[in-house]
Amino acid sequence: MRIGIMSFAHHHAEAYIGNLRAIPDVEVIGFADEVAQRAATIAAQFSLRRFEDYRALLREAPDGVVICCENSYHRELVEMAVSAGVKNILCEKPLATTLEDARAILSAAESANARLMTAFPVRFSPPLNEVRTMIDAGKLGKILGCNATNQGENPSYIRDWFVDKRLAGGGAIMDHTVHVVDVLRWMFHSEIAELYAEGGDLFPAPGLKVETAGVLMISFANGLFVGLDCSWSRPTFYPTWGNVKIEFVGERGLAVVDVFGQRFTTYSHPERRPLWTPWGSDINQAMIDEFAASIREKRAPSVTGYDGLKAVEAVMAAYRSVHSHQPVKLPLA
Repeated sequence: MRIGIMSFAHHHAEAYIGNLRAIPDVEVIGFADEVAQRAATIAAQFSLRRFEDYRALLREAPDGVVICCENSYHRELVEMAVSAGVKNILCEKPLATTLEDARAILSAAESANARLMTAFPVRFSPPLNEVRTMIDAGKLGKILGCNATNQGENPSYIRDWFVDKRLAGGGAIMDHTVHVVDVLRWMFHSEIAELYAEGGDLFPAPGLKVETAGVLMISFANGLFVGLDCSWSRPTFYPTWGNVKIEFVGERGLAVVDVFGQRFTTYSHPERRPLWTPWGSDINQAMIDEFAASIREKRAPSVTGYDGLKAVEAVMAAYRSVHSHQPVKLPLA
């Protein structure tokens, strides 16, 4: 199984190399990246073949590609891949920065009979799947509501394009809403009916032109009510770049899930701060395993492009609500 990587703009791509190489029947044929210095660094660091551009990579006819460019270029690279005949695509989240682009991405994949997967690794969290099993079995009774957080540091220290609205599409709301929305749609088999959001620059930084804070109140069609804090509220010396926690409030009990709870704390002189070092399950590995399995078995992946579209729709509804200060009903026209 021959896989290529299109862009290393998103830092998750660096982890995906190891995840792909850990699968026995997968060969990472190489990558292309439009930033020369970054491409040279990646090629040397990972001993990875570098193609001169995306089209040169696609001429190798890979069985699948992983797209990790800036958010606003997802449509361009997906359309380029399907036009070249690639039948399996894993695209980083959010799927797009506008609803129009998200719909165009789905249309392009469907027209070419290509299988499109959105990179939502949180779905593959073992603790979260355990709670999903408990909920499906009725052990918590009817779930009345959820308190959720996906907080983190301002990601500009990792990649500066995360705070460039033209490339990222937005700030904390764009970056951190999609994971939790996707997980809850999947767990409860229901769609969002109404959403209210507030957002703003509560945690300012020089030159920042995107929102750093966001709080969403989400009502699902099945009656579930969710409060979500998606803010970049952690200081630069916090032990981790991000976290996802969900509290499920049921009639018969309460379950609290910390998706990245398998960790220990390390201290080092170079970092000059404590760091949470993960151990145990690797949700990125589980997601990449599923992508490879869908190629091997010639089937749709368990996380689809449509899932990516619905998460983008929630983000667009949140921005409409922030600007209007009114609840927004979904689906959006």
